[in-house]
Parts: sequence; structure tokens; C-alpha cells
Amino acid sequence: MSDFSKPSMSRRQLLAMIGTAAGSAAMYQAMTTLGVAQESPYQGPINLDGDPNGASVLILGAGLAGMVAALELRQAGYNVQVLEYREKAGGRNWTLRGGDTYTELGGFTQNVEFDEGHYLNPGPWRIPYHHHAVLDYCKRLGVRLEPFVQVNHNAYLHSMDAFGGEPQRFRHINSDFRGNVAELLSKAVNQNALDEDVTGEDRELLLESLREWGALDSDLRYVESEHTSEFRGFGRDPGGGLTGVPEPSAPIGTSDLLSSHLWQYLSTGNLYEFQMPMFQPVGGMDMIGQAFQRELEDLIRFNTKVIEINQSEDGVTVTYTDSNDEGETETATADWCICTIPFSILSQIENNFSGPMNNAIAALPYAASVKFGLQMRRRFWEEDEAIFGGISYTNLPISLIGYPSTDFNSGGKGVLLGGYSWGPYAYEFTSMAPEERVRLAVEQGARIHPQYNDEFENGIAVGWHRVPWTLGCYGVWTEETREEHYPTAADFDGRVLMAGEHISYIPAWMEGAILSSLDAITRLHERVMNE
Repeated sequence: MSDFSKPSMSRRQLLAMIGTAAGSAAMYQAMTTLGVAQESPYQGPINLDGDPNGASVLILGAGLAGMVAALELRQAGYNVQVLEYREKAGGRNWTLRGGDTYTELGGFTQNVEFDEGHYLNPGPWRIPYHHHAVLDYCKRLGVRLEPFVQVNHNAYLHSMDAFGGEPQRFRHINSDFRGNVAELLSKAVNQNALDEDVTGEDRELLLESLREWGALDSDLRYVESEHTSEFRGFGRDPGGGLTGVPEPSAPIGTSDLLSSHLWQYLSTGNLYEFQMPMFQPVGGMDMIGQAFQRELEDLIRFNTKVIEINQSEDGVTVTYTDSNDEGETETATADWCICTIPFSILSQIENNFSGPMNNAIAALPYAASVKFGLQMRRRFWEEDEAIFGGISYTNLPISLIGYPSTDFNSGGKGVLLGGYSWGPYAYEFTSMAPEERVRLAVEQGARIHPQYNDEFENGIAVGWHRVPWTLGCYGVWTEETREEHYPTAADFDGRVLMAGEHISYIPAWMEGAILSSLDAITRLHERVMNE
């Protein structure tokens, strides 16, 4: 296995540890500070009253933010045109299927060899229940949804530094951590260690709740029993007839649990952005982008590379070339411009924006991440290990394994999300050729599922900081840069308004892109009506 360096702690790992150690309130406060905990304020379809009198809008980018703007502005009576770098709409709302070809920055080309019906979502892969705008547009555009399994108690938690490198079932770690904590706290209560915080009446209620919550026995101990096995699973499950007597399973001790550090993964499913239920489009995440494209295809000019943006008091002129040829230049003009180009790309495009706007563009870095799609000959995770959807976590560089939340119990082949790496690991993976990245993902995944060695067929690895049309996964504001630059980035710069997930307080999510777009076009319409 490659000698990967130890990465810094990711935001999600930090939030999970805060939630485990300090509880949901502290975790939510931390999430709010980092800009990821806000519920979507979407209240329903936007209403742009008034006649724009033929006003024209040029939209740069046919990702979700651009297409929402195009859909709503056309409905309101604007003359709309969209320039899109790629050959199709959707932006990071992207799915790779068998027969697709993808070339990343640097020239590596990957040919996707998945069987028909199988796919990888390199970008967004789940929709929270509280992302109301995404769900509403899916309903309006006829995009069918199905459940996405975020938490699976039968999936694995794994560390090369614990339990001899053997993966542990999530339910074992979850139940035993809760039970051991409940026992320790009940001892503290009985030893009057919490008298200053717990009244006599509450003391009895607390002990009763700990007994139920932690599956403790009558002596407030978390020990091997049928009761604890009802939470963590049995050594032998209850059956029928003379051989159906269940056998309880043995809990893991407190010291082994704590030293394993596997508890750091327990809170992920409790984070607000990952709470169940979650959803995914039937057939791939790009079903959303395809639905928008069907509505707007006559407005979109594909394969256009924007090379210059200039504005005057009267309008905006954009110069572009064919993104496949880069031959002769052409121009498009409009009264106004909604620019959804990621700042990682926009920083390289000539423009006459104001100094503060260009400073804001330059101040926003983009996250590095890598996703792996691995096709297996059979769905061994279901057939051998009864894992139906959900995620296993590991301290290996691949970070996690995601199991498909579709076609359960159908037999045949399946595509795993064979890893989702961030930060230093992402850079290290993409320093390699794609086939080497995939080889390492298979090697590391086999530490959790030995079946990889016999069942792997083919795979792909997409590094977002090498995707030519975005150069990163999402915009990463810090508390300081958001305070200094975000108001400028989100406000009018002459006749140009920015939109996208980076102009939101829900970064990295499709909801952020849509809400940003709706906010931008609402303010644009107000200005047009007041001119």
C-alpha cells in the first residue's frame, strides 16, 4: 500500500468529534459557524411580478444555479441566453455511465466501462429532506426520487490501528459506546458526583433513562445479555424450532472502544445535513440536470468557453470561443449578466469587474476531493454481509465505502462508491494516473471487504481539483474571508450578479446553488422594475 501522509482533520471529522464528545447542541453551533447547518428558507416558487419590457439577461454556466435563473427569468418575460462550457447542462450535478469518456486537466482520459444501468455520481449524491428547493424543482420537473440510505447499522467502522485491522459492525460500536457511557454516567450519579447539576427527583429519572438508553441491567451495568444483544445484535440470531435459541453477543470494553477511535464516526448520521430521510434521483443525480435541460435547451449554447467579460453603463458583453476548438471568437451581449462560473475558473477570465469584486474572487479557494466508482461482478456486500445501502468508514486514505441505495436484493453486478477522499489524500491520489488510483482504492477496500480481490471488474477515479470546468469541489469560505469578501461577492458589480453554491450559506450543496440563484434574480428583477 502506498505510504500516504497523515492528513489534517477534515471539517466533517471535526464536527463528528464535537457531536460525539459534546452533544448535538455544541455540534450545531459549530456547524453554524462553519456555514453548513442552516435549513433552507425556500418557501415555494418565486414570483417575479411586473413586465421587464424586453430586458435581456446573459447567464454564464448551465449548472443548477444558471438553469434556475434561466427558467424563472424566461417565465417572467426576460430575453434569456445561456453560455455553457460543457456539451450538456448540469454542472457538478453530474453522473458517469458506461460509454462515457472523461478527460481531466493534465490529459488523463478515462473510459467508463460500467454495465448498463450502473453509474457513479462524481458530484452530489444525496439530497437532505430539508433542502426544500431541490425537492420542489424535482417535483415540478418530474424527477422521480428514491430513498438514499445514509446510516446502515450493519455497515462497518474500520481502523488499521484497532482490533487488529478487522472491521467492526457499526451497530456493535454504536451500541457499546452508548452502553458504556450510560454505565459510567450512572455510576457518577450513584456516587453523588452530579448532585450540583441533578436534583433528587431528576436523579431517579436520569438513572431510569440511562438504563433504557444504554441497555443497562438492573444493577446499571452494560454486560452481555439478551437485552444488550437486542441493540448490538446476537451472537446467534433467534430462529425457529428446536434450534432457534438465541445466543447473546459479548460487548466491547470501554478501554478498547475509546482507544479504537471508531467512535468518531458515530455522529455523522446525526449531523443536520445528513439526518434521515435523504433522497436520490432514480437513475442518477444528473436526472435533475437533464430535466432542466429539456425545459431550456433552446436557450443554451453548449461548448462555449468564456474568455472575457466586459460591462458598461448600458450592458454586458461576453467574448467566447468553442471549448473544443478555441478558434475564432464570438460575442454575446445583454442588459444584465448572471455569472455562475466558479471563482476558481472566473479568476482566470479577463474582466473589468471592480477591484473589490476581483479581490473576492481571488480570496476563495476550492476544496480538493476524489471519488472512486468500482464495478463488482456481484453485490457481495448484500449477499455475503447483508449490507443494503449506507456507508462504511475507515481511517485508510479512501475514507469510506458507499453502497448503492438502489436495486436491493436484485443479484448481479453493482457499482460501489469505492472512496471519497479530501484534502491531502485527494492531492496524493491525483498525483497518480487514474488506473493507479483505482488500484489503490481496490487494495485499500479489500482491507474491509476481502471479496474485492475476486469481484472487482473496472473502475474510475474523479479528482475534482482536476475537473477542467470547476477546478475544485466547492468554494471554501472561512469565517474571516466570508466577513471580508462575501457581501461584495454576492452584491451587484455594475450589471453583473454572481450566483452558485459559493454565493450561499449552504456551501457544496445543490440547495445552496438554487437559493443563491433565486436571491440573485429577485434582486435583479427589483432593479429592472425600478429603472
